[in-house]
Amino acid sequence: MDSVSSVTQGRPTVAESMSMTQILSIQSAVAYGFAGNSAAIFPLRRLGVDAWPVLTVNFSNHTGYGAWRGPHIAASDVWQVVQGVDDRGVLAECDAVLSGYLGAADIGQVVLDAVDLTRSRNPKAVYCADPVMGDVGRGFYVGEGIPEFMREHQVPRATIMTPNLFELEFLTGRTTNSLQDVIEAAAELRSKGPSTVLVTSVAVPGQDTNTVRMLALDDAGCYLVETPLIDRSFTGTGDLTTAVFLAHWLRGEPLQDVLSATASVVYSVLDVTNQLGRYELALVQAQDDIVTPRHTFQAVAV
Repeated sequence: MDSVSSVTQGRPTVAESMSMTQILSIQSAVAYGFAGNSAAIFPLRRLGVDAWPVLTVNFSNHTGYGAWRGPHIAASDVWQVVQGVDDRGVLAECDAVLSGYLGAADIGQVVLDAVDLTRSRNPKAVYCADPVMGDVGRGFYVGEGIPEFMREHQVPRATIMTPNLFELEFLTGRTTNSLQDVIEAAAELRSKGPSTVLVTSVAVPGQDTNTVRMLALDDAGCYLVETPLIDRSFTGTGDLTTAVFLAHWLRGEPLQDVLSATASVVYSVLDVTNQLGRYELALVQAQDDIVTPRHTFQAVAV
């Protein structure tokens, strides 16, 4: 008996080992392919997160195909789902609310109401907002009023924001022509609300065109990570990036390590996708890379 006790001493209890991070994720979904919740939920679960998807749209496929079918979910219906989750008494266990593609501006208010409701049950819950609205070369691709809602209402309420460069410029009213410009814009965004900012694409004049860079800031510092360029376009990459970043951030890892892990996972998934010649992210084929990426990259302080 004593020998058994010595072996098991220090191990977590069953309850401790089975506890996990829990996230309410309010985003779009597609039946075929990977975007929004369809790109976020599976990676979150592979990382040990109990992710609860709430849909803002339910499309046949992502809009990059140029044609799709399926409904935008009414704001009242989205709120009904959130309330139904609350009826189960589980929001007190929710560590974070994650939002992405809204579908319509009035759903933005539902997201903020969901954040308020979750925080009323668990005051420690954080809000991670991916301000999906547009991209360099495409401009805005969301409905009227959504970008303005994000800038005026989402920014002040978020704990974490994960804009791409186009979205960062809109949210701050700045133009970025250098890495220092991006750092200053991200710092300004932090001053408006979120304590942590991840810029998911940092492409400025003079940058090595064979690399892709991400930048993250918090109270502890500013960090940059570079990965090789895979010269193809992918849909759902931002949704995957935000999900992986949030999962690692919720583990309490230092921001530098969170950024390193995020870049390593995303590049590894894209590398497998590219090798397979797939248009949609190879999340299933590369699922082990979500946990233990085959490529690793180290973020550096800047």
